[in-house]
Amino acid sequence: MIETKLEIRHLKLVATVAEAGTVTEASKRLHVTQSALSHQLRDAEEKLGAALFLRLGKKMVLTPAGEVLLTSTQRVLEELRNCERLIAGDGKTGVIRLSTESYTCYHWLPPLMKEFHKKFPGVEIQIDAGSNTMTALLEGKLDVAIAFCTAQPNKKLIRQTTLFEDEMLLVMSPQHSLAKRDYVRPAELAGETILVYPPRAESMLLVQVMQPAGVAPGRVIEIPLTEGMIELAAAGTGIGMLATWAV
Repeated sequence: MIETKLEIRHLKLVATVAEAGTVTEASKRLHVTQSALSHQLRDAEEKLGAALFLRLGKKMVLTPAGEVLLTSTQRVLEELRNCERLIAGDGKTGVIRLSTESYTCYHWLPPLMKEFHKKFPGVEIQIDAGSNTMTALLEGKLDVAIAFCTAQPNKKLIRQTTLFEDEMLLVMSPQHSLAKRDYVRPAELAGETILVYPPRAESMLLVQVMQPAGVAPGRVIEIPLTEGMIELAAAGTGIGMLATWAV
């Protein structure tokens, strides 16, 4: 059994003091006296051997150690709340935190969410549009991610289910010399400016098409948005590779 020095009450205290900013306001929110709150805070600091807050007059400011603890505290308390909701609802209520790597998924995702809510009306889906999906999954900040996969994830940490395989198209300006071709060989992309989603190390065009053929781009531009990639390609800035549905 893994032993921890802190209890849930310590975590709730740290989160409340950080949010409230003062001991007075935090004690009101927690329905305890200021002396009791201060005693619990000292207890947490003694157990960790580090100060969690700087006391600047009445203001409570997190120390670096406090910042680290608060990050973990928010995640732990959120997981605990989700667990309690699931148990209380016998698995029929709760929250699913969802993110995608491309906003174009939202063209087909809403109808699926509608069908899901019919079957599980007590489950809330929270969409996070700003996360680095794989990192957020590994850190426990997401439950489900819709992502482009160019490599196999760690199966002990992430379970992967293939939704579909995409037909991939090159996108470029109509004036580009390759635009009239029915197909393009990897060698013909040598020296071209290539538009990719970040990070470039996971680009399908670079990693699975050009590198195995020994073809080097002229330069690489990372574009986080599909629409931005299409507009830059249309303007003659470079060549990208996108799924048919995304285009």
